[in-house]
Amino acid sequence: MKISVVSPIYKTEKSIQELVDRLNEVLAMLCDNFEIILVEDGSPDNSWNIIKEICKNDSNVKGIKLSRNFGQHNAITCGLNAARGDWIVVMDCDLQDHPEEIPNLFNKTKEGYDIVFAQREKRQDTFLKKFSSIFFYRILSYLTNTKQDATIANFGIYNKKVIQAVLSMNDYIRYFPTMVQWVGFKSTKIKVTHSSRFDGKSAYTFSKLLKLAFNIIISYSDKPLRLLVKFGLIISMLSFLYGLVYLYKYFNGLIEVLGFTSIIISITFLSGIIILTLGLVGIYVGKTFEQSKQRPTFLIEKKLNTNG
Repeated sequence: MKISVVSPIYKTEKSIQELVDRLNEVLAMLCDNFEIILVEDGSPDNSWNIIKEICKNDSNVKGIKLSRNFGQHNAITCGLNAARGDWIVVMDCDLQDHPEEIPNLFNKTKEGYDIVFAQREKRQDTFLKKFSSIFFYRILSYLTNTKQDATIANFGIYNKKVIQAVLSMNDYIRYFPTMVQWVGFKSTKIKVTHSSRFDGKSAYTFSKLLKLAFNIIISYSDKPLRLLVKFGLIISMLSFLYGLVYLYKYFNGLIEVLGFTSIIISITFLSGIIILTLGLVGIYVGKTFEQSKQRPTFLIEKKLNTNG
């Protein structure tokens, strides 16, 4: 049996060595054959040089440097492509999730589960980060018709057949937690300890979370379009009823002054709805165009301790 650990690296140069040391200690107790895959996602700091030094002294560590910053979930996809384990652990590099929880995740798989999610019992984040994450997951859940849990992120252990299924998805927009949910398989979750970041701060600002949520919604759901159709039907019904009321008033001489205010308001409102609808449809068409290009979701610049 072989266990792989995949971790995307971005602006966490001070935590990489600590992460590798703790992973080595934990994985050595679980099995004799394991690998740690560090994917440097175009980080502007000294992360790649640190990874190079680690790879020189530790053959269990594989280093992959992307040609530029492609985003966390594309970096995860790159690492999953390189993973050769029977079980694959995905975790962030900031050490908010503890490597020491991996044995608990692995032991749970022995009950027949293909996926074991790590559920952060008490998030050690700022109020703004907690609020933005909760808002992000609620919007995502509603518009994608999936159950998204704000206490669960990337950290978990996955059978290789689950990862193969995820990799078979050719979506240009990648979001690992949603993709794992989509492929199915038998899953569960266990509570784990969550800590403050080892160093630095999260690269996900509120605006970046909103942008990510929007891209995921457009990629994984057509619900926004269906909501607009329902909204259009409601507007049409209200307009029809409004017309009947004015028709009644007209024939009964109840309209004293024929103003233009209601007309201007109606035109402005409906024009806004039409522009919004066309814009949303245009975005869907644009994303379809991007997908049709079939461009790679990541490009590798350098590899260390890897075959090929």
